[in-house]
Amino acid sequence: MPILSCTNLRHAFGTRTILDGVSLSIEPGERLGIVGRNGCGKSTLLKVLSGVVEPQDGEVSLARGSRAGYLEQDPTFDPDETLRGAAEAAFAELHRLHHDLNVVFERMGTAEGADLERLLKKQAELERQIDAAGGYAIDHKIDAVLHGLGFTDAQFTVPVPGLSGGQRGRLALARLLLENPDALLLDEPTNHLDIEGCLWLESFLKEEFRGAVVMVSHDRYLLDNVVTRIIEVEQGRLIDYPGNYEAFREIRAQRRLTMLRAYENEQDKFRKEEAFIRRYRAGQRAKQAQGRLSKLTRAKEQSTLERPMEMDAFRLELPRAERTGDIVISARGLSKSYTQEDGSVRVLFKDLDVSIGRGERWGIIGPNGAGKSTLVRCLLKEQEPDAGTVRIGSNVKVGHYKQIHDFLDPEISVYRYLQGVILKECPGQLLSEQQARDLAGAFLFSGSEQEREMGRLSGGERSRAVLAGLLASAKNLLVLDEPTNHLDIPSAERLEDALAPPDEETGESGYEGCLILISHDRALIDATCDHLLVMDGRGNVEVFHGNYSLWHEKDLVRRAEALAAQRKEQERQVRVADQAKARQKPAPSASGGAGAKNPLARLSIEEIEGRIAKIEARIAEIDRLMGEPEVWGNPARCQSLGQERTNLVQELEPLEMEYFGRSG
Repeated sequence: MPILSCTNLRHAFGTRTILDGVSLSIEPGERLGIVGRNGCGKSTLLKVLSGVVEPQDGEVSLARGSRAGYLEQDPTFDPDETLRGAAEAAFAELHRLHHDLNVVFERMGTAEGADLERLLKKQAELERQIDAAGGYAIDHKIDAVLHGLGFTDAQFTVPVPGLSGGQRGRLALARLLLENPDALLLDEPTNHLDIEGCLWLESFLKEEFRGAVVMVSHDRYLLDNVVTRIIEVEQGRLIDYPGNYEAFREIRAQRRLTMLRAYENEQDKFRKEEAFIRRYRAGQRAKQAQGRLSKLTRAKEQSTLERPMEMDAFRLELPRAERTGDIVISARGLSKSYTQEDGSVRVLFKDLDVSIGRGERWGIIGPNGAGKSTLVRCLLKEQEPDAGTVRIGSNVKVGHYKQIHDFLDPEISVYRYLQGVILKECPGQLLSEQQARDLAGAFLFSGSEQEREMGRLSGGERSRAVLAGLLASAKNLLVLDEPTNHLDIPSAERLEDALAPPDEETGESGYEGCLILISHDRALIDATCDHLLVMDGRGNVEVFHGNYSLWHEKDLVRRAEALAAQRKEQERQVRVADQAKARQKPAPSASGGAGAKNPLARLSIEEIEGRIAKIEARIAEIDRLMGEPEVWGNPARCQSLGQERTNLVQELEPLEMEYFGRSG
């Protein structure tokens, strides 16, 4: 039985129909992703499912006794609460249950007979509800979720009004996850998360959350790793695809090709009929031509075939940038820090050496607030470092995409803006109106949208226009600071295509210059960057030669090794402490009554030694296995080995105590 469903939903804004009689059914535990162009109705569908928006027609049904939780884009909190207090508000129902249980305990002190029996039943029911709502161990859950979403212990006491917009968004997500509803309705949950937060959210949704998930997201890796079904919203309809986002792209491409062929075949038939009608309309076969015209008119009216919206890869013949020297940017001993409000010094990066060569593509990743934009400004000599030197190579022309676009003329149309960019940046390469329109179309501006004034565009549309102009401005160093923040998936994929290097095999042109990219979009980084600067937020910067997937694989191995070493050290310390305690105790009598209480007393010291050696060998083997990529990449296998290791350690402790007790 579906946990959440909608039937024949219709919703419009003015004359524009967003949802046109759509139906959807979501099963318990299902993971569903909703994709589509900006403005197509994805968020509206989510709001209707959550009850935030009342549809103009149709029904929404939630299974009896179930709860749906919706991630709001503009959350509200009690202004008197701290960050942690606002997160703990997710357990308001649990606190009420605890209060009711305490009342029951008080009444049970004086109750008798039937009243006592009734209170005992009430106690059992309340304890069942408390257990289902999270039990008594909520502090650990609150801390784990807040840490996972990037908050530090020092921020737990910050009043809600002192939080930034991004922090409030992450707090809203934390509170919703802690509420543990039966169905999660998430609208862009990674908007304010860094890469570490995205990875944590993926793990939480895959391994801990057991309810249904319905997610609108532009994060392709999140969709690939979490969802098992994709719903595309297009022209007021919902199109269902099985599998994750990668499977959706493959199936969708095949479906579009089939649709296009069917549409073109039908159009060919229509054209042949029209040619016959034109040829014989005035001759002896005029009556036959008139009859075929009537049939053709009815066929066109009844046709359900449409030309599919195209979102294929593209290549543009962009103006060529001048060639730079071999070294584009070189930095030696670069350091930067600042003094925080409490007087402490925050180190962003220190003693950084990096050399960026012609045609190289560098991604800069790290947690929020790590100093990524500051590092870029220092590399471009827009900001002075505390120490170190920066050299910019010969003939370098920088195109810098920033978050704020306040330089735009609000009254100029999209295609004229692009014409103006080329005229200003490449005076010898004039751009005709048709070329400017082709460039706008390549960045998903349709014919009518190309006429719109820049001041009337949405944030995502302005970003697309600025990126199109930047790529066409013949810069040999592009610096892009979070370029996909306001882009939908099709626009992000178009940007990837535009940044693709020339293809030597096919001879297709591409962007030949150097790229520096700041982004939390793992798919974009993987597709465009072959070098990384990885900032950890504690002043350290790792220079890695390879793409994001290679670095992430290496990082997982390092973390597994560090975790295994930490566990091993903790167990060693426990064993040393136990051994010290065992030496202080008298050895148990071999013939006394201890043997009846201690089964190990019946074993010889050689047998105990053999068992200890066998267990330690198996623990060492498990530690080795936990470092293998095929093992730590398999959550079920990791959990099984981890549980076996815990059991072995528990078995080892009494054996060692018995051994040292006898030999001491």
